[in-house]
Amino acid sequence: MTADMTIALDLAEKAGKLILSYYRKSSLEIHSKRDDSPVTEADRNAEKQIREQLAVLLPDDGVFGEEFDEKVSANGRRWILDPIDGTRSFIHGVPLFGVMIGLEIDREMALGVVGFPALNEIYYAERGAGAWMNGQRIHVSAVSDYRVATVVFTEKEYLLDPPSDNPVDNLRDVAGLVRGWGDCYGHMLVASGRAEVAVDKVMSPWDCAALIPIIREAGGRCFDYTGKTTIYGQGLVSANKRIGDKLLAEFV
Repeated sequence: MTADMTIALDLAEKAGKLILSYYRKSSLEIHSKRDDSPVTEADRNAEKQIREQLAVLLPDDGVFGEEFDEKVSANGRRWILDPIDGTRSFIHGVPLFGVMIGLEIDREMALGVVGFPALNEIYYAERGAGAWMNGQRIHVSAVSDYRVATVVFTEKEYLLDPPSDNPVDNLRDVAGLVRGWGDCYGHMLVASGRAEVAVDKVMSPWDCAALIPIIREAGGRCFDYTGKTTIYGQGLVSANKRIGDKLLAEFV
């Protein structure tokens, strides 16, 4: 385990403890952002805490997060943060929200950590070192048949949008099981072999930066709605290798 991963795991653990101090708190302050999505004092204070710790430990590294302005990198390294992915779940007392920390080096994702403080689960991976959950190695499933695949999604539009030629959208009609276990939790279901595909039609870089290293090191595929592997694209699809390769072959 590299020093970067040790730092990332420690940051996620400390942020998780802070977030749990707000979880299911009746007096939780909730605000609306410009896009009408919710943000809480827990989101902001957790990201602030991570930023403060990074400023001490790695002062030349950049920081790009959901809640505050970007700190520009002086060395080609940038931490990408989503303090609470699944804020609506958090607000409603559903434990499927996650702390997400990714490290980008020279525009390539080098590591990812996704912690679920209410579930006491933490997933992590760095390039070439495999994917792990609570110290146990994880892998994607070996399912190849769409008809027995489990597909999970975040937004209801995945089911309600009109017919589409996109191969990812076609899964909703042929998959064996389609369920709304969304946000980062759905993608970690794929990484750990408990689902075959996770779909998010709209994503920001901080929503997916930590996910890509974990899915890849677990043996899976990550790509946007056009088939490109990027945190700057149109949404994000995670899939096991067999189904991911089949979907990618269908993009034109």
